[in-house]
Amino acid sequence: MIGLCLGLAGTLWAQLPVPAFTLAWTHTIEKIRWEEDYRVTPQGLLLGEARVKGSGAGMEIPADAVLEGGSWHYRRALPPLQPLRLGRTPEAGDYQLCFDGACHPLSEWLGPPQAERPAVELWSCAP
Repeated sequence: MIGLCLGLAGTLWAQLPVPAFTLAWTHTIEKIRWEEDYRVTPQGLLLGEARVKGSGAGMEIPADAVLEGGSWHYRRALPPLQPLRLGRTPEAGDYQLCFDGACHPLSEWLGPPQAERPAVELWSCAP
């Protein structure tokens, strides 16, 4: 089974046997939650729907977004991401991975964000 790997520059720090997940975070300035749904495929991470609760500094809502249930819902046509690189610093807070009905901070697998390790990569991998 293919799963989700977390690490940097090809070094594996953690591996999760999930076929899909939601990446969630809170915008550091506007304090607005963002969510992106991904499927884990052999070609990489395939972005599905994305949601954001509002707009603000550096947070442009796509023109084709639809307001539903208090969030803007939209899709972006991107090729599979392999890897997906995320900035991760103490000042910005932590990302969450949501799957199986629960959300978990990345720190659950990687420890807290650290200034000396300001990024993490996510990619699809086989056990």
